[in-house]
Amino acid sequence: MKAKKHHSDFAVRLMEHLVVPTFVLDQTGHVIIWNKSCERLTGIAAADVIGTKRHWTGFYTEERPCLADLVIAHGGSQIPSLYTVDCSTDPDRDIFSAENWCHLPIVAGLRYLAIDAGPIHDEDGKLIAVVETLRDITVQKEAQDKLEVLARQDSLTGIPNRRLFDEYLEAEWQIATGTNHPLALLMIDIDHFKAYNDTLGHLAGDHCLKRIAELISAQTRRECDVCARYGGEEFAVILPRTDLAGAVAVAKRIARAVSLARIRNPGLGPTSKLTMSIGASAYDADNRPISPDELLRSADAALYAAKQSGRACVRTPSSLRAA
Repeated sequence: MKAKKHHSDFAVRLMEHLVVPTFVLDQTGHVIIWNKSCERLTGIAAADVIGTKRHWTGFYTEERPCLADLVIAHGGSQIPSLYTVDCSTDPDRDIFSAENWCHLPIVAGLRYLAIDAGPIHDEDGKLIAVVETLRDITVQKEAQDKLEVLARQDSLTGIPNRRLFDEYLEAEWQIATGTNHPLALLMIDIDHFKAYNDTLGHLAGDHCLKRIAELISAQTRRECDVCARYGGEEFAVILPRTDLAGAVAVAKRIARAVSLARIRNPGLGPTSKLTMSIGASAYDADNRPISPDELLRSADAALYAAKQSGRACVRTPSSLRAA
């Protein structure tokens, strides 16, 4: 019996001095171990939580289940609604893993923690405790988030790239068709940009693309509007809650802003200025494309028509039908 108690005491002391922040709940959800590393992570002394169910105060500003509580309650199905990421690989055995932003009220503010929780059973298979361990991976998460932003942002102009444009278009399409609100799209091309590049060089071309991105963004004034670099010298604008007439008005505003900027294009002559060809399409009361791809193809066809019409103009699907 003494040997068994000795092993038990050793296990507790080992848990208390683990370098990994760890706490243990008994089968009723009361804290029985809150180790030194957990004290350092949260700023909460073991004496303040041992014997209580207030372990949540170390990680959240309002009472809510920790992962260990979900193990006791067999509540794995709640993880997606409570945690940023569910990483569980063996949920059938009530071994849960998750990641979450936690607000450590006393010491560190908002931190991103990787959390693991699993049950401890006695010889008869009865639950006697749950162990939860935590790792602060805030630095890795912030680096990952920055990479994800960069992956969706055009590195030259700083506006969304094609990948993010596609995501926004799909999301706005679902909203528009689900609520029967209009949705418009502009496809924009810089006229004779090759002549500009060939004459002034690619550094000047990059500066020009950044300037055009600024001008287009300035004319898409609502927070819900999305201006993206679609590729090369082509831009695209998503205009939620906007019908075709509204899209044409925005397109003309963009064309006028570029005209007023008076950006030289000496590749076409000493007095030539950059102009824009714009195609507009919409999902609205008069236009019913059946998918976001069809909406995009419609705007692209209108853009092609604008180029074929001599450039420096705005065209819509209705102008194609008239032709």
